[in-house]
Amino acid sequence: MKSEFKTPFGKISQINGQCISLIGNDIDTDRIIPARFLKCINFDSLGESVFADDRKTLRGRHPFDLEANKNSTILIVNSNFGCGSSREHAPQALMRWGIKAIIGESFAEIFYSNCIAIGIPCFTLPKQLIQELQNYNENKFLFLEIDLKNSLAKSKDLNFNLDIKESSRKMFLSGEWDATSTLLNNANLIENKFNNLPYLKFNSHFL
Repeated sequence: MKSEFKTPFGKISQINGQCISLIGNDIDTDRIIPARFLKCINFDSLGESVFADDRKTLRGRHPFDLEANKNSTILIVNSNFGCGSSREHAPQALMRWGIKAIIGESFAEIFYSNCIAIGIPCFTLPKQLIQELQNYNENKFLFLEIDLKNSLAKSKDLNFNLDIKESSRKMFLSGEWDATSTLLNNANLIENKFNNLPYLKFNSHFL
């Protein structure tokens, strides 16, 4: 887990970072964060346990254990990533390890929604392009600059379009994905609504 972790907030239009590849289809949420770690009272320590069982099996050879990947922030995956149970701990664990964006062939729907809700954009690309990126990243360090406004990604010698749901893209650019900040920024509207609720006015006469 990275000690400089900061929870994302507000508008997100640009994500820059080194890529880390995780090869394999149907990587489920139980592999991302095994069930025994779900009893935690908050998400803060989950980054240390991401892919705990896979990492134990590979004895230091898992991508998330390699020294060369320790500063990676963009995860490249294959198809149906995040399938299985709907546990929100899975994207939380990835985020607390340091992942800020994920590029994959496809994502399980609930996992995708859980990622969007905490500020992790999920982009899709065709299978062949994903494999090319993973192969490229295996031989060179792939550092990407992602432009959400134009759905573009580029590196020193690569330039390509990314696919993302238009509704998700707009939420990141406007900051509306961040429900907490949206509520805080509209505190006056909430108070006005509260003061104008007729049943609250009625009940106040009996207090």
